[in-house]
Amino acid sequence: MIKQQVYFLGIGGIGMSALAQYFVQQGHDVFGYDRIASEITDKLIQIGAIVHHHDSVERIPGACTDKSKTTVVYTPAMPEDSPQFGFFKSTGFDIFKRSEVLGELSKEIHCLAVGGTHGKTTTSSILAHLLRESGKKITAFLGGISTNFGSNFISDGTEHMVVEADEFDRSFLKLHPDLLCITSMDADHLDIYQNEKNLEESFKAFASLVSNPHHRWIKDGLEVSGLSFGTASKADVRVQNIKIENGHYVFDFYSTDQMLRNLQFGLPGAHNLMNATVAIAMALSVGCDPNAIAKALQSFKGVDRRFSIRMKEPCVLIDDYAHHPTEIDQMAQSIQEFYPSSNKTIAVFQPHLFSRTRDFCDGFAESLSQFDHTLLLDIYPARELPITGITSQSIQYKMRGSVEIVSKNQLLEKVVDACPDVVVFMGAGDIADEVQPIVEHLKRKSYVG
Repeated sequence: MIKQQVYFLGIGGIGMSALAQYFVQQGHDVFGYDRIASEITDKLIQIGAIVHHHDSVERIPGACTDKSKTTVVYTPAMPEDSPQFGFFKSTGFDIFKRSEVLGELSKEIHCLAVGGTHGKTTTSSILAHLLRESGKKITAFLGGISTNFGSNFISDGTEHMVVEADEFDRSFLKLHPDLLCITSMDADHLDIYQNEKNLEESFKAFASLVSNPHHRWIKDGLEVSGLSFGTASKADVRVQNIKIENGHYVFDFYSTDQMLRNLQFGLPGAHNLMNATVAIAMALSVGCDPNAIAKALQSFKGVDRRFSIRMKEPCVLIDDYAHHPTEIDQMAQSIQEFYPSSNKTIAVFQPHLFSRTRDFCDGFAESLSQFDHTLLLDIYPARELPITGITSQSIQYKMRGSVEIVSKNQLLEKVVDACPDVVVFMGAGDIADEVQPIVEHLKRKSYVG
């Protein structure tokens, strides 16, 4: 299926870059285009990939214009009018979506797939960490940069594959999992699915890829058959006796045949505790030692931009990928739980996609109204063209309480003037680029002050 030379369209994407790393490691000649230079593309270049940032046919390396030697892999986010995409399609190259290639790889290795509209990146990262620390030889394709590994790709062996199962474009239906979980099924990607029912049907189709219902774990309350996990006493897999001690959850884990007491987990948020719960269940199912799991759980450091605490003084500053109302709700609840004495919490939010802003405008307004003050940036368009009448003001008009629209160059001043106890930056666009300069300024200001 894959020739010696592999050319990636959108090589800097989090999922594409993990796949590119895999093929570099396998000895393929890896090339690619991405619109933006980043730490990810820099790392790919360091390990031997050839990457450029100009979408023109002339920039395609000469070696990659030979279709007998080159396979093209692309992300669904690649614009249809891309000159390079058009060239490869019109000249008869073997072209595959990332999901098709990942699906083929999942045929070859015992595959643990993690799906859900929220939580799949954190859960797959926890699961990969538990397996690796338990001595399992794994290959993992993650949707974020694991802090423990410093990467979105792990390659220690082929005993198991851990893969984040992406519902966008129904990509997860290309996988061949042996075990799977579903963490959530909230409406999202309605530009693809049109309505929530279609999304739910797609998740049910994903679940059916594993025929044995005892090899699939489903968040309690979702209408998909399998082993349920949650906090309810009726759940097949559950956590109970939950406490917070020294900034960590302490809890007991129960399943039909296992009981693990006084486990500790340091990632804030009840949703993250659920992510850990299903990761524990899946790790146990492939023979990981309970003592190794308990130790590994304590050492899990998180995933970049998933409740990433960038500073603690003079205020707590959190950077998070949250881009859906449910994720914003989870963030607000986590802050209330772990920082109950905060007198002023502000949110800095960059909406992601015009279509998502349109579809969830009421939800964004309701979720963001939980914060003491909200700073709204302009919508990050990603792959989309503007939609008439859909702007960040659409959210502002429906919010309660204190909210204002700001530009990026106003952010630092606005955050400093607000003097918050906690400030959280949220969004799936380029808002993360604004965090470090503000962190450095606040630290200098605190030191001088």
